[in-house]
Amino acid sequence: MGLSRLDYFIILFYLLAIAIWGIISGGKQKSSYDYFLGSKKIPWWAVCFAIVATETSTLTFISIPGVAYATNLNFLQLTFGYIIGRIFIAIFFLPAYYKGSVETAYKFLEHRFGIKVRKTASAVFMITRLFADGVRLYATAIPIKLITGIDYPTAILITAVVTLIYTYIGGIKAVIWMDVVQMFVYLFGAAASIFILLKQLDISIFNIINSPELKNKISIINLFTGNNIKDFFSIPYTLPASIIGGMFLSMASHGTDQLIVQRLLSTDSLKNSKKAIITSGFIIFIQFAVFLFIGILLFVFYNGMKIDPNEVFTKYIIEHIPAGIAGLIISGLLAAAMSTLSGSMNSLASVLMFDFLKTKSQFSNDKELKLSRILTFIWCVLLVLSAFLFMNTTKTVVELALSIASFTYGGMLGLFLMGVFDRKVSQTDSLVAFASGIAIMIIVILFTNVAWTWYILIGSTFTIITGNLTFYFRSYFEKHFQNAN
Repeated sequence: MGLSRLDYFIILFYLLAIAIWGIISGGKQKSSYDYFLGSKKIPWWAVCFAIVATETSTLTFISIPGVAYATNLNFLQLTFGYIIGRIFIAIFFLPAYYKGSVETAYKFLEHRFGIKVRKTASAVFMITRLFADGVRLYATAIPIKLITGIDYPTAILITAVVTLIYTYIGGIKAVIWMDVVQMFVYLFGAAASIFILLKQLDISIFNIINSPELKNKISIINLFTGNNIKDFFSIPYTLPASIIGGMFLSMASHGTDQLIVQRLLSTDSLKNSKKAIITSGFIIFIQFAVFLFIGILLFVFYNGMKIDPNEVFTKYIIEHIPAGIAGLIISGLLAAAMSTLSGSMNSLASVLMFDFLKTKSQFSNDKELKLSRILTFIWCVLLVLSAFLFMNTTKTVVELALSIASFTYGGMLGLFLMGVFDRKVSQTDSLVAFASGIAIMIIVILFTNVAWTWYILIGSTFTIITGNLTFYFRSYFEKHFQNAN
Protein backbone atom coordinates (compact mmCIF):
# COMPACT_ATOMS: atom_id res chain seq x y z
CA MET A 1 0.00 0.00 0.00
CA GLY A 2 2.81 2.46 0.91
CA LEU A 3 2.49 5.88 2.52
CA SER A 4 0.07 8.50 1.30
CA ARG A 5 0.60 12.26 1.13
CA LEU A 6 -1.46 12.50 4.31
CA ASP A 7 0.96 10.14 6.07
CA TYR A 8 3.97 12.20 5.00
CA PHE A 9 2.22 15.39 6.14
CA ILE A 10 1.52 13.86 9.57
CA ILE A 11 5.16 12.73 9.96
CA LEU A 12 6.58 16.11 8.90
CA PHE A 13 4.11 17.96 11.13
CA TYR A 14 5.08 15.73 14.05
CA LEU A 15 8.82 16.31 13.56
CA LEU A 16 8.32 20.08 13.31
CA ALA A 17 5.99 20.20 16.32
CA ILE A 18 8.40 18.14 18.44
CA ALA A 19 11.30 20.46 17.63
CA ILE A 20 9.31 23.62 18.43
CA TRP A 21 7.61 22.30 21.56
CA GLY A 22 10.88 20.83 22.80
CA ILE A 23 12.53 24.25 22.64
CA ILE A 24 9.60 25.87 24.45
CA SER A 25 9.37 23.22 27.19
CA GLY A 26 13.09 23.41 27.92
CA GLY A 27 12.81 27.01 29.10
CA LYS A 28 15.94 28.96 29.95
CA GLN A 29 19.03 27.53 31.61
CA LYS A 30 21.63 29.49 33.53
CA SER A 31 24.25 26.81 34.17
CA SER A 32 25.22 23.20 33.48
CA TYR A 33 23.33 22.29 36.67
CA ASP A 34 20.10 23.57 35.05
CA TYR A 35 21.00 22.07 31.67
CA PHE A 36 21.75 18.54 32.93
CA LEU A 37 19.66 18.23 36.12
CA GLY A 38 16.75 20.61 35.52
CA SER A 39 17.53 22.36 38.83
CA LYS A 40 16.07 19.23 40.48
CA LYS A 41 12.53 20.56 40.03
CA ILE A 42 11.02 18.08 37.57
CA PRO A 43 7.85 16.26 38.80
CA TRP A 44 8.31 12.59 39.64
CA TRP A 45 5.55 11.45 37.28
CA ALA A 46 7.24 13.20 34.35
CA VAL A 47 10.52 11.51 35.27
CA CYS A 48 8.68 8.19 35.47
CA PHE A 49 7.23 8.55 31.97
CA ALA A 50 10.62 9.75 30.69
CA ILE A 51 12.31 6.62 32.06
CA VAL A 52 9.80 4.43 30.23
CA ALA A 53 10.21 6.39 26.99
CA THR A 54 14.01 6.38 27.22
CA GLU A 55 14.28 2.62 27.59
CA THR A 56 11.78 2.18 24.73
CA SER A 57 13.76 2.40 21.53
CA THR A 58 12.89 1.42 17.98
CA LEU A 59 14.07 -2.07 18.94
CA THR A 60 11.15 -2.30 21.37
CA PHE A 61 8.65 -0.89 18.90
CA ILE A 62 9.62 -3.20 16.05
CA SER A 63 11.27 -6.24 17.62
CA ILE A 64 9.06 -7.05 20.64
CA PRO A 65 6.02 -7.82 18.42
CA GLY A 66 8.42 -10.00 16.40
CA VAL A 67 9.40 -11.93 19.53
CA ALA A 68 5.76 -12.86 20.19
CA TYR A 69 5.21 -13.63 16.50
CA ALA A 70 8.11 -16.10 16.48
CA THR A 71 7.56 -17.59 19.95
CA ASN A 72 4.98 -16.69 22.60
CA LEU A 73 4.51 -14.37 25.59
CA ASN A 74 7.34 -15.83 27.71
CA PHE A 75 9.31 -12.63 27.15
CA LEU A 76 6.85 -10.88 29.49
CA GLN A 77 8.38 -12.79 32.42
CA LEU A 78 11.37 -10.45 32.21
CA THR A 79 9.22 -7.59 33.46
CA PHE A 80 8.67 -9.44 36.76
CA GLY A 81 12.40 -9.14 37.30
CA TYR A 82 12.39 -5.54 36.07
CA ILE A 83 10.01 -4.57 38.88
CA ILE A 84 12.08 -6.38 41.55
CA GLY A 85 15.28 -4.78 40.27
CA ARG A 86 13.78 -1.28 40.45
CA ILE A 87 12.59 -1.85 44.00
CA PHE A 88 16.17 -2.87 44.87
CA ILE A 89 17.47 0.37 43.29
CA ALA A 90 14.96 2.44 45.27
CA ILE A 91 15.94 0.80 48.57
CA PHE A 92 19.73 0.64 48.23
CA PHE A 93 21.13 2.73 45.37
CA LEU A 94 19.08 5.94 45.41
CA PRO A 95 19.67 6.74 49.12
CA ALA A 96 23.42 6.47 48.45
CA TYR A 97 23.14 8.85 45.49
CA TYR A 98 21.07 11.45 47.32
CA LYS A 99 23.24 11.25 50.42
CA GLY A 100 26.31 12.14 48.39
CA SER A 101 24.66 14.91 46.33
CA VAL A 102 25.96 13.46 43.08
CA GLU A 103 25.53 14.92 39.59
CA THR A 104 26.28 11.60 37.86
CA ALA A 105 26.08 8.01 38.98
CA TYR A 106 29.87 7.79 38.82
CA LYS A 107 30.53 10.55 41.34
CA PHE A 108 29.22 8.09 43.92
CA LEU A 109 32.10 5.79 42.96
CA GLU A 110 34.56 8.62 43.61
CA HIS A 111 33.10 9.12 47.10
CA ARG A 112 33.53 5.42 47.80
CA PHE A 113 36.67 4.39 45.88
CA GLY A 114 38.40 7.45 44.46
CA ILE A 115 38.69 9.57 41.34
CA LYS A 116 40.35 6.86 39.21
CA VAL A 117 37.38 4.54 39.60
CA ARG A 118 34.95 7.36 38.80
CA LYS A 119 36.73 8.25 35.58
CA THR A 120 37.21 4.62 34.54
CA ALA A 121 33.51 3.84 35.02
CA SER A 122 32.54 7.06 33.22
CA ALA A 123 34.77 6.21 30.25
CA VAL A 124 33.30 2.70 30.03
CA PHE A 125 29.79 4.16 30.16
CA MET A 126 30.56 6.58 27.31
CA ILE A 127 32.02 3.87 25.07
CA THR A 128 29.17 1.45 25.78
CA ARG A 129 26.44 4.06 25.31
CA LEU A 130 28.02 5.41 22.12
CA PHE A 131 27.98 2.06 20.34
CA ALA A 132 24.80 0.62 21.88
CA ASP A 133 22.77 3.71 20.97
CA GLY A 134 24.50 3.95 17.61
CA VAL A 135 22.89 0.55 16.93
CA ARG A 136 19.51 1.87 18.11
CA LEU A 137 19.78 4.91 15.87
CA TYR A 138 20.61 2.67 12.91
CA ALA A 139 17.66 0.44 13.85
CA THR A 140 15.36 3.44 13.41
CA ALA A 141 16.52 3.79 9.82
CA ILE A 142 15.59 0.20 8.89
CA PRO A 143 11.77 0.49 8.99
CA ILE A 144 11.91 4.10 7.74
CA LYS A 145 13.85 2.91 4.67
CA LEU A 146 11.47 0.01 4.09
CA ILE A 147 8.38 2.19 4.43
CA THR A 148 9.43 5.45 2.76
CA GLY A 149 12.31 4.43 0.49
CA ILE A 150 14.66 6.98 2.14
CA ASP A 151 18.20 5.61 2.37
CA TYR A 152 19.82 4.76 5.72
CA PRO A 153 22.11 7.82 6.04
CA THR A 154 19.27 10.25 5.30
CA ALA A 155 16.90 8.55 7.76
CA ILE A 156 19.59 8.59 10.44
CA LEU A 157 20.41 12.26 9.85
CA ILE A 158 16.76 13.39 9.90
CA THR A 159 16.14 11.64 13.22
CA ALA A 160 19.37 12.97 14.73
CA VAL A 161 18.99 16.58 13.57
CA VAL A 162 15.41 16.98 14.84
CA THR A 163 16.37 15.42 18.18
CA LEU A 164 19.48 17.60 18.46
CA ILE A 165 17.51 20.83 17.97
CA TYR A 166 15.46 20.57 21.16
CA THR A 167 18.10 18.67 23.16
CA TYR A 168 20.79 21.26 22.35
CA ILE A 169 18.63 24.22 23.34
CA GLY A 170 16.41 22.85 26.11
CA GLY A 171 18.68 20.42 27.97
CA ILE A 172 17.28 17.77 30.31
CA LYS A 173 13.98 19.64 30.81
CA ALA A 174 13.26 19.47 27.09
CA VAL A 175 14.43 15.85 26.97
CA ILE A 176 12.14 14.75 29.81
CA TRP A 177 9.05 16.70 28.72
CA MET A 178 9.47 15.49 25.15
CA ASP A 179 9.86 11.94 26.46
CA VAL A 180 6.49 12.33 28.19
CA VAL A 181 4.86 13.44 24.93
CA GLN A 182 6.62 10.79 22.86
CA MET A 183 5.64 7.97 25.24
CA PHE A 184 1.97 8.73 24.61
CA VAL A 185 2.60 9.11 20.87
CA TYR A 186 4.15 5.67 20.43
CA LEU A 187 1.63 4.04 22.78
CA PHE A 188 -1.15 5.61 20.71
CA GLY A 189 0.49 4.12 17.62
CA ALA A 190 0.59 0.70 19.28
CA ALA A 191 -3.04 0.96 20.43
CA ALA A 192 -4.11 2.02 16.94
CA SER A 193 -2.35 -1.03 15.50
CA ILE A 194 -4.22 -3.34 17.87
CA PHE A 195 -7.57 -1.71 17.08
CA ILE A 196 -7.02 -2.00 13.31
CA LEU A 197 -5.80 -5.61 13.55
CA LEU A 198 -8.82 -6.66 15.61
CA LYS A 199 -11.13 -4.92 13.13
CA GLN A 200 -9.46 -6.53 10.11
CA LEU A 201 -9.53 -9.94 11.79
CA ASP A 202 -13.12 -9.36 12.92
CA ILE A 203 -12.29 -10.84 16.28
CA SER A 204 -12.29 -9.70 19.91
CA ILE A 205 -9.49 -9.79 22.49
CA PHE A 206 -11.60 -12.28 24.46
CA ASN A 207 -11.64 -14.65 21.45
CA ILE A 208 -7.85 -14.44 21.14
CA ILE A 209 -7.26 -15.17 24.83
CA ASN A 210 -9.66 -18.13 24.86
CA SER A 211 -8.69 -19.65 21.51
CA PRO A 212 -7.60 -23.31 21.94
CA GLU A 213 -5.35 -22.98 18.86
CA LEU A 214 -3.42 -20.15 20.52
CA LYS A 215 -3.10 -21.75 23.96
CA ASN A 216 0.67 -22.22 23.65
CA LYS A 217 1.07 -18.90 21.86
CA ILE A 218 -0.38 -16.85 24.70
CA SER A 219 1.53 -18.75 27.38
CA ILE A 220 3.36 -16.37 29.75
CA ILE A 221 4.92 -18.64 32.40
CA ASN A 222 7.61 -21.06 31.30
CA LEU A 223 8.79 -23.28 34.15
CA PHE A 224 12.12 -24.96 33.51
CA THR A 225 11.64 -28.39 31.91
CA GLY A 226 15.19 -29.13 30.76
CA ASN A 227 17.12 -32.28 31.52
CA ASN A 228 20.36 -30.92 33.02
CA ILE A 229 22.21 -27.88 34.35
CA LYS A 230 23.43 -27.00 30.85
CA ASP A 231 19.84 -26.58 29.66
CA PHE A 232 19.08 -24.49 32.74
CA PHE A 233 21.64 -21.86 31.77
CA SER A 234 21.21 -22.03 27.98
CA ILE A 235 17.42 -21.47 27.75
CA PRO A 236 16.80 -17.69 28.06
CA TYR A 237 13.12 -17.35 28.93
CA THR A 238 12.42 -19.84 31.69
CA LEU A 239 10.82 -18.30 34.78
CA PRO A 240 14.04 -18.42 36.89
CA ALA A 241 16.22 -17.05 34.06
CA SER A 242 13.70 -14.32 33.24
CA ILE A 243 13.20 -13.10 36.80
CA ILE A 244 16.91 -13.20 37.69
CA GLY A 245 17.98 -11.83 34.31
CA GLY A 246 15.35 -9.10 34.32
CA MET A 247 16.21 -8.12 37.89
CA PHE A 248 19.96 -7.83 37.27
CA LEU A 249 19.46 -6.13 33.90
CA SER A 250 17.19 -3.54 35.52
CA MET A 251 19.61 -3.01 38.41
CA ALA A 252 22.45 -2.39 35.95
CA SER A 253 20.61 -0.31 33.35
CA HIS A 254 18.56 1.78 35.80
CA GLY A 255 20.85 1.87 38.81
CA THR A 256 24.32 2.37 37.30
CA ASP A 257 23.74 3.82 33.82
CA GLN A 258 23.77 7.64 33.67
CA LEU A 259 21.14 7.56 30.92
CA ILE A 260 18.50 6.65 33.55
CA VAL A 261 20.19 7.82 36.77
CA GLN A 262 20.37 11.37 35.40
CA ARG A 263 16.56 11.44 35.28
CA LEU A 264 16.25 10.07 38.80
CA LEU A 265 18.56 12.83 40.06
CA SER A 266 16.39 15.54 38.49
CA THR A 267 13.51 15.14 40.97
CA ASP A 268 13.31 17.29 44.10
CA SER A 269 13.60 14.50 46.68
CA LEU A 270 14.63 10.91 47.33
CA LYS A 271 10.99 9.99 47.95
CA ASN A 272 9.90 11.23 44.53
CA SER A 273 12.84 9.56 42.83
CA LYS A 274 11.79 6.25 44.40
CA LYS A 275 8.22 6.70 43.21
CA ALA A 276 9.43 7.40 39.69
CA ILE A 277 11.65 4.31 39.37
CA ILE A 278 9.22 1.83 40.95
CA THR A 279 6.15 3.08 39.04
CA SER A 280 8.08 2.87 35.76
CA GLY A 281 8.47 -0.89 36.29
CA PHE A 282 4.73 -1.47 36.33
CA ILE A 283 4.21 0.75 33.27
CA ILE A 284 6.88 -1.24 31.42
CA PHE A 285 4.96 -4.43 32.23
CA ILE A 286 1.82 -3.00 30.61
CA GLN A 287 3.79 -1.63 27.66
CA PHE A 288 5.54 -4.95 26.93
CA ALA A 289 2.19 -6.73 27.16
CA VAL A 290 0.79 -4.33 24.52
CA PHE A 291 3.68 -4.81 22.09
CA LEU A 292 3.73 -8.59 22.59
CA PHE A 293 -0.03 -8.74 21.99
CA ILE A 294 0.52 -6.99 18.65
CA GLY A 295 2.84 -9.88 17.77
CA ILE A 296 0.13 -12.42 18.63
CA LEU A 297 -2.40 -10.59 16.45
CA LEU A 298 0.11 -10.44 13.59
CA PHE A 299 0.60 -14.20 13.94
CA VAL A 300 -3.15 -14.70 13.55
CA PHE A 301 -3.35 -12.16 10.72
CA TYR A 302 -0.61 -13.85 8.67
CA ASN A 303 -1.76 -17.33 9.74
CA GLY A 304 1.67 -18.20 11.12
CA MET A 305 3.41 -17.52 7.80
CA LYS A 306 7.20 -17.73 7.90
CA ILE A 307 8.30 -14.08 8.06
CA ASP A 308 11.41 -12.50 9.54
CA PRO A 309 10.24 -11.51 13.07
CA ASN A 310 12.19 -8.24 12.87
CA GLU A 311 10.27 -7.25 9.73
CA VAL A 312 6.76 -8.54 10.36
CA PHE A 313 5.39 -5.40 12.03
CA THR A 314 7.00 -3.15 9.41
CA LYS A 315 5.57 -5.34 6.64
CA TYR A 316 2.10 -4.99 8.14
CA ILE A 317 2.40 -1.19 8.43
CA ILE A 318 3.45 -0.90 4.78
CA GLU A 319 0.82 -3.22 3.36
CA HIS A 320 -2.28 -2.98 5.53
CA ILE A 321 -2.44 0.18 7.66
CA PRO A 322 -4.92 2.78 6.28
CA ALA A 323 -3.69 6.20 5.12
CA GLY A 324 -3.28 8.67 7.98
CA ILE A 325 -2.99 5.96 10.62
CA ALA A 326 0.26 4.75 9.05
CA GLY A 327 1.70 8.26 9.50
CA LEU A 328 0.73 8.23 13.16
CA ILE A 329 2.39 4.84 13.68
CA ILE A 330 5.59 5.97 11.93
CA SER A 331 5.50 9.04 14.19
CA GLY A 332 5.29 6.64 17.13
CA LEU A 333 8.31 4.76 15.82
CA LEU A 334 10.24 8.04 15.53
CA ALA A 335 9.07 9.01 19.03
CA ALA A 336 10.55 5.82 20.47
CA ALA A 337 13.83 6.48 18.69
CA MET A 338 14.08 10.17 19.56
CA SER A 339 13.36 9.66 23.25
CA THR A 340 16.34 7.30 23.56
CA LEU A 341 18.61 9.39 21.34
CA SER A 342 17.94 12.68 23.17
CA GLY A 343 18.64 10.99 26.49
CA SER A 344 21.90 9.58 25.16
CA MET A 345 23.13 12.95 23.90
CA ASN A 346 22.34 14.69 27.17
CA SER A 347 23.63 11.96 29.51
CA LEU A 348 26.88 11.50 27.56
CA ALA A 349 27.47 15.26 27.64
CA SER A 350 26.72 15.38 31.39
CA VAL A 351 29.27 12.64 32.16
CA LEU A 352 31.97 14.29 30.09
CA MET A 353 31.21 17.64 31.72
CA PHE A 354 30.90 16.61 35.38
CA ASP A 355 33.24 13.62 35.55
CA PHE A 356 36.11 14.96 33.44
CA LEU A 357 36.04 18.66 32.55
CA LYS A 358 34.51 20.27 35.63
CA THR A 359 36.73 18.31 38.03
CA LYS A 360 39.80 19.97 36.52
CA SER A 361 38.61 23.52 35.91
CA GLN A 362 36.02 25.94 37.20
CA PHE A 363 33.92 27.77 34.65
CA SER A 364 31.52 30.67 34.87
CA ASN A 365 27.86 29.73 34.51
CA ASP A 366 27.71 31.15 30.99
CA LYS A 367 30.79 29.22 29.88
CA GLU A 368 29.47 26.04 31.52
CA LEU A 369 26.19 26.30 29.63
CA LYS A 370 27.91 27.04 26.32
CA LEU A 371 30.33 24.13 26.78
CA SER A 372 27.46 21.80 27.77
CA ARG A 373 25.66 22.54 24.50
CA ILE A 374 28.84 22.09 22.48
CA LEU A 375 29.34 18.69 24.12
CA THR A 376 25.74 17.74 23.25
CA PHE A 377 26.40 18.61 19.61
CA ILE A 378 29.66 16.61 19.57
CA TRP A 379 27.96 13.52 20.99
CA CYS A 380 25.18 13.82 18.40
CA VAL A 381 27.79 13.75 15.63
CA LEU A 382 29.52 10.75 17.22
CA LEU A 383 26.24 8.85 17.60
CA VAL A 384 25.45 9.44 13.93
CA LEU A 385 28.91 8.18 12.93
CA SER A 386 28.40 5.17 15.20
CA ALA A 387 25.08 4.43 13.47
CA PHE A 388 26.80 4.66 10.07
CA LEU A 389 29.35 2.13 11.32
CA PHE A 390 26.65 -0.53 11.74
CA MET A 391 24.87 -0.05 8.39
CA ASN A 392 26.66 -3.01 6.79
CA THR A 393 26.42 -5.43 9.71
CA THR A 394 25.13 -8.94 9.08
CA LYS A 395 23.94 -9.42 12.68
CA THR A 396 20.45 -8.48 13.81
CA VAL A 397 20.23 -5.14 15.58
CA VAL A 398 18.69 -6.76 18.67
CA GLU A 399 21.68 -9.08 19.07
CA LEU A 400 24.08 -6.18 18.62
CA ALA A 401 22.39 -3.91 21.15
CA LEU A 402 22.10 -6.62 23.81
CA SER A 403 25.64 -7.91 23.34
CA ILE A 404 27.27 -4.47 23.53
CA ALA A 405 25.61 -3.65 26.86
CA SER A 406 26.20 -7.16 28.21
CA PHE A 407 29.97 -6.82 27.92
CA THR A 408 30.11 -4.05 30.53
CA TYR A 409 26.89 -4.09 32.58
CA GLY A 410 27.97 -7.01 34.80
CA GLY A 411 31.25 -5.41 35.79
CA MET A 412 29.58 -2.03 36.31
CA LEU A 413 26.83 -3.46 38.53
CA GLY A 414 29.39 -5.44 40.56
CA LEU A 415 31.38 -2.24 41.08
CA PHE A 416 28.33 -0.37 42.39
CA LEU A 417 27.25 -3.27 44.61
CA MET A 418 30.69 -3.28 46.22
CA GLY A 419 30.42 0.48 46.64
CA VAL A 420 27.11 0.21 48.47
CA PHE A 421 27.62 -2.94 50.55
CA ASP A 422 31.36 -3.66 50.85
CA ARG A 423 33.32 -1.14 52.91
CA LYS A 424 36.71 -2.85 52.83
CA VAL A 425 37.50 -3.04 49.09
CA SER A 426 39.90 -0.26 48.02
CA GLN A 427 40.37 1.70 44.79
CA THR A 428 43.02 -0.73 43.53
CA ASP A 429 40.87 -3.76 44.39
CA SER A 430 37.83 -2.29 42.63
CA LEU A 431 39.75 -1.43 39.45
CA VAL A 432 41.12 -4.98 39.20
CA ALA A 433 37.65 -6.38 39.86
CA PHE A 434 36.01 -4.13 37.27
CA ALA A 435 38.51 -5.12 34.57
CA SER A 436 38.09 -8.80 35.50
CA GLY A 437 34.29 -8.55 35.30
CA ILE A 438 34.48 -7.20 31.75
CA ALA A 439 37.08 -9.82 30.79
CA ILE A 440 34.99 -12.74 32.05
CA MET A 441 31.97 -11.48 30.12
CA ILE A 442 34.00 -11.39 26.90
CA ILE A 443 34.79 -15.07 27.48
CA VAL A 444 31.21 -16.01 28.44
CA ILE A 445 29.59 -14.17 25.52
CA LEU A 446 32.03 -15.29 22.84
CA PHE A 447 32.85 -18.83 23.91
CA THR A 448 29.86 -20.32 25.78
CA ASN A 449 26.20 -21.10 25.12
CA VAL A 450 24.98 -19.38 28.29
CA ALA A 451 21.73 -17.46 27.64
CA TRP A 452 21.95 -13.66 27.75
CA THR A 453 19.58 -13.49 30.72
CA TRP A 454 22.42 -14.84 32.93
CA TYR A 455 25.15 -12.49 31.67
CA ILE A 456 24.85 -9.68 34.20
CA LEU A 457 24.49 -12.02 37.19
CA ILE A 458 27.68 -13.82 36.14
CA GLY A 459 29.59 -10.60 35.45
CA SER A 460 28.59 -8.84 38.66
CA THR A 461 29.20 -11.94 40.83
CA PHE A 462 32.65 -12.49 39.34
CA THR A 463 33.47 -8.79 39.86
CA ILE A 464 32.52 -8.90 43.55
CA ILE A 465 34.43 -12.14 44.18
CA THR A 466 37.52 -10.80 42.39
CA GLY A 467 37.37 -7.54 44.34
CA ASN A 468 37.31 -9.37 47.67
CA LEU A 469 40.02 -11.87 46.68
CA THR A 470 42.22 -9.00 45.53
CA PHE A 471 41.67 -7.25 48.85
CA TYR A 472 42.62 -10.33 50.90
CA PHE A 473 45.70 -11.14 48.80
CA ARG A 474 46.85 -7.53 48.83
CA SER A 475 46.31 -7.25 52.58
CA TYR A 476 48.16 -10.53 53.19
CA PHE A 477 51.23 -9.53 51.15
CA GLU A 478 51.29 -5.99 52.52
CA LYS A 479 51.18 -7.34 56.09
CA HIS A 480 53.96 -9.87 55.51
CA PHE A 481 56.07 -7.35 53.61
CA GLN A 482 55.82 -4.90 56.50
CA ASN A 483 56.69 -7.65 59.01
CA ALA A 484 59.69 -8.65 56.92
CA ASN A 485 60.98 -5.09 57.08
